[in-house]
Amino acid sequence: MGQEKYTVEHEWLRIEDDGLVTVGITAYAQDHLGDLVFVQLPEVGADIAKGEEAAVIESVKAASEINMPVAGTVVEINETLADEPGKVNEDPLGAGWFFKMKVDDTAELNSLMDKAAYDAMIKGLA
Repeated sequence: MGQEKYTVEHEWLRIEDDGLVTVGITAYAQDHLGDLVFVQLPEVGADIAKGEEAAVIESVKAASEINMPVAGTVVEINETLADEPGKVNEDPLGAGWFFKMKVDDTAELNSLMDKAAYDAMIKGLA
């Protein structure tokens, strides 16, 4: 398993051995959203700038956007989520991933939090 990074918006990024980056939401995020009922993923091949909307998720509580944590191109999406959005609740850091991307500038990943920093941030939110 590759190196993991986290955003203040509760997204996780895993830098895979092949250089691609897998993106999803954290256990904290899915727990606060409640049961997901719908996931709209980006199109494969989409070039998305940092901070732009990449996906939309709807739960029994609210709708939320997943913004692109770093600029890049979507190379694969988790098509299972179209029929089974609950995978995000069951396994947010595994089978519930959203998409894989090719990052434009890998140096941007250095600005994101590591697990220790993310854990400290969510502890402060409790």
